[in-house]
Amino acid sequence: MLQNPASKYQPFVPVRLTDRTWPDAVVSKPPVWCSVDLRDGNQALIEPMDIERKIRMFEQLVKIGFKEIEVGFPSASQIEFDFMRKLIEEKRIPDDVTVQVLTQAREHLIRRTFEALEGVPRAIVHLYNATAPVMRRVVLGMSEDEIVELARTNAQLFKEIAAEHPNTDWTFEYSPEMYSDTEVEFSKRVIDAVTDVWQPTPQKKCIINLPTTVEHSSPNIFADMVEWTHRNLQRRDCIVLSVHPHNDRGTGTATAEMALLAGADRLEGCLFGNGERTGNLDIVNVALNMYINGVSPGLDFSDIDGIRATVEYCNQLPVHPRHPYVGELVYTSFSGSHQDAIKKAFAARKDGDIWEMPYLPIDPKDLGRSYEAVIRVNSQSGKGGISYLLEAEYGLQLPRRLQIEFSQVVQHEMDTLGTEFTAADLWRIFRKEFSMDISQVPQYRMAEENGVVTMNAKLNWDGQERVLEGQGNGAIDAFVQALSQSLGRSVRVMNYAEHAVGEGANAQAVAYVEVRVDDGQTMFGVGMDANIVSASIRAIMSGLRRAAARQTVAA
Repeated sequence: MLQNPASKYQPFVPVRLTDRTWPDAVVSKPPVWCSVDLRDGNQALIEPMDIERKIRMFEQLVKIGFKEIEVGFPSASQIEFDFMRKLIEEKRIPDDVTVQVLTQAREHLIRRTFEALEGVPRAIVHLYNATAPVMRRVVLGMSEDEIVELARTNAQLFKEIAAEHPNTDWTFEYSPEMYSDTEVEFSKRVIDAVTDVWQPTPQKKCIINLPTTVEHSSPNIFADMVEWTHRNLQRRDCIVLSVHPHNDRGTGTATAEMALLAGADRLEGCLFGNGERTGNLDIVNVALNMYINGVSPGLDFSDIDGIRATVEYCNQLPVHPRHPYVGELVYTSFSGSHQDAIKKAFAARKDGDIWEMPYLPIDPKDLGRSYEAVIRVNSQSGKGGISYLLEAEYGLQLPRRLQIEFSQVVQHEMDTLGTEFTAADLWRIFRKEFSMDISQVPQYRMAEENGVVTMNAKLNWDGQERVLEGQGNGAIDAFVQALSQSLGRSVRVMNYAEHAVGEGANAQAVAYVEVRVDDGQTMFGVGMDANIVSASIRAIMSGLRRAAARQTVAA
């Protein structure tokens, strides 16, 4: 890289728009959306779509709710021409959808394009020619006057050919290609020349499309260009002002959003930002940005995973796991502090509440996603994530101190294995740690008289069968007293909690008991059983086994 990049790269010259209004504007309604997946997106593919993939993509776009779909470049290849004919002849275009096609400002290409559209009910025909200084000077070798005349002549050809097919409802669109690199005054001159030919009206508008063919400026400068054009075009009330952002600087979404603030009415882009080089505008990104600000975008992404599957199949390209809104990992937190905040916010949330969730700008369920992947556990995770997964998948509501205690067990396993743990992995570790797979519960009988419970029990401890008897103010107290007398050790219950898991005949009671042994270490035990007393006894024995295991390790 150069020490002085200014010796090779010139800074972009901004528009001198000192009274700009777009910074104070607010988007309160969706733009007109136009998908260009089947044309611009398709041109960018390593292996362009075949007819079957094109049909599948078209049907997906219709299902999402696009009313304007650029379906191809019919003069570019036979497959593009044939696809257009298939849509028309098989009547695949819904009554509320308008197809769009693109053509360069060359007579034979324009005639071939209109030929492909024979019999279409309605269509947008999109004309473009290059206007930027580097194109005029280096590529085309044409003066400004010649560029204007090229646009005017081909706009006239559009008008003449369309008049020969009065049964089609025609809409004309024009793009000064590389608008983002063209002087705004010259762009206006060319656009005005085109609309002077077409003579649009407020009732029958044309579309003027302003592409950031290559991003060279920051989004605020492009917004100034759009606002200047919006203010200065002739026949503005007869124009749908459109923008077509690319993403060379990684700011395509910001460029589109600021262009809407600056006066644009319409956006062209692709699902998930497919397109040449770094891609086109990601329409999903802009639409869902509006959605989380309370503006309905008029597009339906409630099956975001199904849409992604279609796009990946048709484009034969993967969607990045961190892609906004749709990526596999975008609703996932591994960080312990993030997980704890999400867990607490879910616990506090009530149905109908405004969505106010740490680290989750949108409810995944609105897009057809579950909460299953919101929290995943790796070495960066903490107690919040672990307890969330155990509750979400297995119904366990771990007391806070038990969360802390068990997270240390999991962290030790993580440090050993160094992998992500699923909910099933955590459940396996949990059952092993708390001896929950030991099926035998001590045999016991209880009797109550005058508020005093007497417990008689038999259990195996250290390979010996022991007979226990004790009294207390409840079953747990009686069992603990019996244990202390039989084992010759002080056993005290410091905390107790229980809840049900499941419903009906399959319901189980889960007991969490914090026991202190010999006034020394305190250890949690967990028990599960259809009977709450049996679950509690299992939990006490679980805590004793863990305490004994710790003493063995310490010795």
